[in-house]
Amino acid sequence: MNQPRFSRRPDIGAGIRVSFEFFPPKTDEMEARLWETVKRLEPLDPHFVSVTYGAGGSTRERTARTIKRILTGSTLTPAAHLTCVDATSGEIDTVIAEFAGMGVTRFVALRGDPGAGVGARYHPHEGGYANAAELVGALRAQGDFDISVSAYPEKHPESPDFATDIEMLKRKVDNGATRAMTQFFFDNDLYESYVERVRRAGIFIPIVPGILPVHNFTQVANFSTRCGAHVPPWLAERFDGLQADPQTHALVAAAVAAEQVMDLVERGVADFHFYTMNRADLVFAICHMIGIRAPHADGASAAA
Repeated sequence: MNQPRFSRRPDIGAGIRVSFEFFPPKTDEMEARLWETVKRLEPLDPHFVSVTYGAGGSTRERTARTIKRILTGSTLTPAAHLTCVDATSGEIDTVIAEFAGMGVTRFVALRGDPGAGVGARYHPHEGGYANAAELVGALRAQGDFDISVSAYPEKHPESPDFATDIEMLKRKVDNGATRAMTQFFFDNDLYESYVERVRRAGIFIPIVPGILPVHNFTQVANFSTRCGAHVPPWLAERFDGLQADPQTHALVAAAVAAEQVMDLVERGVADFHFYTMNRADLVFAICHMIGIRAPHADGASAAA
């Protein structure tokens, strides 16, 4: 794909919905930064915000605490992540009931990465749910939840081919998934081709593109290699020479992500999921450029 171009549509933000992903903080300092991020992004009125969940419930208490604070201290609607890693089905069912008891009605059901990290071999837990399809079924059995699942425009790195990968997505949908959110990607042609494959397979739930603002190109490039996401040469060229220039790096990152979103809007996409990395500035700037504005933002600018 050629690099995306800015849209000329003046109403680019009309009809666009966004959602944001956070991870539970490990320290008081990280918690303060997360809450600053939440309050900064809250006026953008996202469709929902999701909170990640570590392998085997390693962040279970922190995830629950973060979700509870979002429920009680903001106007945002949280979605709780769940994984199958290192937990029995009974343990996971208990977690589902606990989240539901807090008032959570949205979940993100994932198989999860092995405890050893991305690239390690995954082994289902004895007595647990084997995969995300079974986890979706368990969620659906407990309530009428909104259930998001993962999708992979470049296929899951462990899948032998697209057919196998899409068959797993179909199983998740058959068990009750209502939305799929993709792993991040930088080539919109790959996303469009993937959606075409999915539709031909008879899957018609929304396939929401996952957008990753590039806070640090070197780190993103390394992570992309491990998880099978292609980094186009034009993207590397954009960030070339900016390792020691964080201000310009941030400006370029915001422009790149906004261009990607605008190009997808031109292709008919209306929903976007942003991986915030618990940082607000790039996501806020990107949303501003695509027409997602906080109330009174224009009036405040004029008054200034």
